[in-house]
Amino acid sequence: MSIRAVVWDVDDTIFDYTTADRSGMRAHLAAEGLLDRHDGVDEALARWRAFTDAHWARFAAGEASFEGQRRDRVRSFLGEPLSDTEAEDWFRRYMGHYEAAWALFPDVLPVLDLLATGYRHAVLSNSSLTVQDRKLRVLGVRDRFEAVLCAAELGVSKPEAGAFLAACDALDLAPHEVAYVGDHPEIDGRGAADAGLLSVWIDRGPAPAGGPMGPHRIATLAELPALLGSDTRFGAPSTFG
Repeated sequence: MSIRAVVWDVDDTIFDYTTADRSGMRAHLAAEGLLDRHDGVDEALARWRAFTDAHWARFAAGEASFEGQRRDRVRSFLGEPLSDTEAEDWFRRYMGHYEAAWALFPDVLPVLDLLATGYRHAVLSNSSLTVQDRKLRVLGVRDRFEAVLCAAELGVSKPEAGAFLAACDALDLAPHEVAYVGDHPEIDGRGAADAGLLSVWIDRGPAPAGGPMGPHRIATLAELPALLGSDTRFGAPSTFG
């Protein structure tokens, strides 16, 4: 049976998260006078991401509120016992710099336009609806997706099959009728494949050595329409193991 819908990851798949994250952190540290505290912006960003992962895990486990995990990220990063108001204000200033750098990858709108009439579209993200719904609206693409599902509300995260199957259920389609496009080879690529979806890994880095890329691995979204049309899931070896 042919593919009838495409479910999309957000960060570093359609939204250039890595560039926005780095640019936003550099601008924020400079504005706060904190650049000298760190061995460059990359070191600061690595610490911020580590604390983000740790406190997001607490939120996902129900051990902290959404707002609380944000405040705790700031306190951990600065190593200071800030009040709730002080931590919220610091995070708000950081978000201003981060959001100023938000952008879609340049191949996103052309492929969404091309696929608009032939496929249904949804989003599945290991984030929260609060974050991703607003992000998609600011980027001007929320109306392209009939459903936006996020791990925080689902109670299950990629690469667990339940997350991908929830997206299929939201579209009222079987897994073999749905393609999933994401940037992480394990969380997105293998997870979607194991759940029975047509798994497409968008790898925007240099092409790997050893010959041409496999049918489920693309370097640009411009390659996606041809892959969906041919649905080579069973016609060539998988690139996921």
